[in-house]
Amino acid sequence: MTTRTVRRTGRTLQAAGAGAAALLALSACSSSGDASSSAPRSSGSAAASGTAASAASGAKRLSGTVTVFAAASLKESFTTLGKEFEKDHPGTKVTFNFGGSDTLAANITAGAPADVFAAASPKTMGIVTGEKDTAGPPVTFVRNRLEIATLPGNPDHISSLKDLTRSGLKVVLCAKTVPCGAAAQKALDAGGLKVTPVSYEQDVKSALTKVELKEADAAVVYKTDVKAAGGKVEGVTFPESARAVNDYPIALLKNAPNPDAARAFIALVRSAEGRGVLTRAGFLAP
Repeated sequence: MTTRTVRRTGRTLQAAGAGAAALLALSACSSSGDASSSAPRSSGSAAASGTAASAASGAKRLSGTVTVFAAASLKESFTTLGKEFEKDHPGTKVTFNFGGSDTLAANITAGAPADVFAAASPKTMGIVTGEKDTAGPPVTFVRNRLEIATLPGNPDHISSLKDLTRSGLKVVLCAKTVPCGAAAQKALDAGGLKVTPVSYEQDVKSALTKVELKEADAAVVYKTDVKAAGGKVEGVTFPESARAVNDYPIALLKNAPNPDAARAFIALVRSAEGRGVLTRAGFLAP
């Protein structure tokens, strides 16, 4: 081999070596660039996941007992909603005290521990708000209308409110201090009628029971109570009831032992699901 050939071959090998070195450098830069560009994506994804997890863990889980004082006429509907609430919030329990709204209001103002009060009239709710025992203004969530409950088959042929004035007919009314009693009196006044009952009952369920047990021929109660009784009684509508429709307010109580769960229960009552349960029971929209 000649000297010129050796020099040419050497230059060729040097060029090849330089090219290979350049390719290696480019490859290294490319790998470095991929690694650096993928790192932020991974970090961002982790950050997003962390934020979601943080938000999920930040949501307060409800627990404990919610004590609800509610008008007797709400018994069936609220019992159903209470079961739904417990199912939606494992670890909670809803307990109820059903009765005459005036008695419940008196118990609350006397210091009975309760989270929620649902009354059958603004007047009885006013007993509680008047003592500043609510945590905020009450909200009307349903309305209710009166009916006459008679024995099945209506053997006394009662067709109007005036029929309750007939001699010998045993009629039961709620006490005048109870919302159903006050509403009944308002309806009677609207018709210019006077009824002398065989007894005044302390809540609407007690009045209805008198008819169910055949201890009375008729009682003026709510439409919802007639419906809840099924075939045990028969309902008779009367036009004067339109003059005595009751609004039902609900409120969170100021000294509620479990305010978070109480707010959630009130939200359920006022939700579409709650309205559905109440409407099917015969309550009217507010």
